Amino acid sequence: MAPMAKVFFTQHLRDVAPRGEIATDGATVRAALNDVFAAYPMLKGYVLDDQERLRLHIAVFVDGAQVRRDVLDHPLQAGSELYIMQALSGG
Repeated sequence: MAPMAKVFFTQHLRDVAPRGEIATDGATVRAALNDVFAAYPMLKGYVLDDQERLRLHIAVFVDGAQVRRDVLDHPLQAGSELYIMQALSGG
């Protein structure tokens, strides 16, 4: 069976994240991230807070659309592309 989704991290997270895509069979954003955290444990603290919630400065896109509600429970489909990036702000 082919992996369900591919996970990508933007350059701002690549000091602790993989540089290329990570294939996952995770059916949700949370499951996909847990697969990545198993291989890259230092990354977890950059993406999730101590309550296992998505940090405020992290943006998640699935198949080109930003996920804003129930991000970690958002479903993934076969062939989905999941992008994790740091949101930038300033004035």
